[in-house]
Amino acid sequence: TSALAANARRNHGEALELTEQDLPIKLVGGISVVCLIGIAGLLAWFAQTAPALAGSTPLLVIGGLVYVVLIGFAVAAICGYMAGLIGSSNSPVSGVGILAVVIASVLMLGVMAVAGVPADPSIIAFALIVTAVVFAVAVIANDNLQDLKTGQLVEATPWRQQTALIVGVGAGALVIPLILNLLNQAFGFEGGPPAIVEGAKTLAAPQATLISALARGVIGGDLRWDLIGLGAVIGVVIIILDAVLEKATGKKIKLPPLAVGIGFYLPAAVTTMLVIGAVCGWIYDKAVSSTRYADVARRMGVLLASGLIVGESLFGVFTAGVIVATRDDAPFAMLPEGSTWPAMPAGIVGFAVAVIGLYAWTRSRASKV
Repeated sequence: TSALAANARRNHGEALELTEQDLPIKLVGGISVVCLIGIAGLLAWFAQTAPALAGSTPLLVIGGLVYVVLIGFAVAAICGYMAGLIGSSNSPVSGVGILAVVIASVLMLGVMAVAGVPADPSIIAFALIVTAVVFAVAVIANDNLQDLKTGQLVEATPWRQQTALIVGVGAGALVIPLILNLLNQAFGFEGGPPAIVEGAKTLAAPQATLISALARGVIGGDLRWDLIGLGAVIGVVIIILDAVLEKATGKKIKLPPLAVGIGFYLPAAVTTMLVIGAVCGWIYDKAVSSTRYADVARRMGVLLASGLIVGESLFGVFTAGVIVATRDDAPFAMLPEGSTWPAMPAGIVGFAVAVIGLYAWTRSRASKV
């Protein structure tokens, strides 16, 4: 809407400020059409390669495009707004994705009835592909709106940011499939083909597992709607408890519904480190709260934690590359396989020393600012 308003003002001969200059709406529309053509080609290619869907390709492609445009617009508005308001890490992508896959699966049931398509796993796969496109819309909206909000705060020029974001999406589309393929070869994903290296630890994909289970349940007719209803009731109760606790304690105690929901379906191997990280951050914040440089120390602590998150991901990709290249599932192992006793304590001690040392270094740097 801002681009349309800016275009109207420009057509009336009004000079726009640098902070109000967006990409021309015609260019945005043209890029959108090109993307839709690519999506149509992807859906048509998949439908043609699936014998059960080949005869209904036009209906599936048109229906898929309409679904992506309508639902994608709503998803982009919701996720983008939340990302701009409170940050992309708190944007409800998972919740929106669950709704998207349920709606897509229900629509696929309608297509099956209209076109007389027999029950087939390819129908589930088609619903997941359409949902994946909607997911892409959501995460791109997250990233773009957060970046544009940051740019607005520092009075950046929107059209320059938008150009960089378009280039970033194209670069990501080229790089991400290669990285996912590398991870699949090195470790494999739960429910997928085994890794090329025997003994490699399979990567968990709880969100993908949840989405695929929903699609199979809706299309297969065996989805436990009573459990979904129970989950909705639990969600409402948690929201009410969160509001009551927040009001009763003056916002000192909360029960975030999103965190509770994540705890329900993410494995403990993932959530345990989230809890440990939160406790470490809380201790650090308490330790620096009484110093004159408390705000700077907190901001630098956030930067440190962000760097660790990104660094862990990059090192994971690097490790996957080494595993594939050497055909060794533990290329950096310093102890023989099965050496649990010395390895576990050494890992815990090393982790504690690294965390304490990095936080001490961060506090020292903050005191000099």
